[in-house]
Amino acid sequence: MKKSKYLSVVVCALLATAAIAQNKSALAPPAVVSPADKAAIQAFEKQVNEYVDLRNKVRANAPKLSKDSTPEQIHAYRTALEQSLRSARASAKRGDLFRPEAADYIRRTLKIEFQGKDRQQLRETIFETETQGVVLRVNYPYAQTAEFSEMPATLLTKLPQVPKEVRYRFVGRNMLLVDRESNVIIDYMPDALP
Repeated sequence: MKKSKYLSVVVCALLATAAIAQNKSALAPPAVVSPADKAAIQAFEKQVNEYVDLRNKVRANAPKLSKDSTPEQIHAYRTALEQSLRSARASAKRGDLFRPEAADYIRRTLKIEFQGKDRQQLRETIFETETQGVVLRVNYPYAQTAEFSEMPATLLTKLPQVPKEVRYRFVGRNMLLVDRESNVIIDYMPDALP
C-alpha cells in the first residue's frame, strides 16, 4: 500500500516537472532591453501612472453612483467623468505618453511578436475586430459601438506595464491607450503594427 502511494507521488511529480519544462520551452526567451529602452519604458510607465493619479483625483470629485443607479445615471456619470478628464487634460495631444523613444521600443517589440507563420493567428484576431467608428482623437471616447480588441496575454507581458485603470487597444495598425472606466482615449500611436 505504501509502495503504491509512493509510486503515485513520484509519477505525479515527474508529470508536473515535464509539464513545467514543456511550458518553459514554449515561452520565448526574455528580450534583452538596452539601458536606453529601460529609460524609455520607465518614463512611459511613469507618465501613465501620472495620468491615473490625475484620473483618480477627477473621479473623486465626480458625483458618486449608487448600486441602484439606472442606465441613464450611469451614462450621465460617464459623460461627466469624460468631460472632467478632458478639462483636466485640456492641452493633451497625440504623443504625450507614446513619446518617440517609447514608441520605437513598442514598435520593435510588436514587429518581433508579429513575425512568422505562428503569429498569423494573432494578426487575424486583431484585424478581424470591428473597430469602425473609432475616431483616433486624444481625450475623446472610444466609440461605444466598436468592439474592443483584446490583447493576448503573451503580448501584454512584452509591452510596458500599465495599471489596471488603463488598457492597450488596437484600431487597425494603431495602438491606443484607453481609460477602462470612461473609455477616453488617453493617447495613441499610429502605425504601431508592422
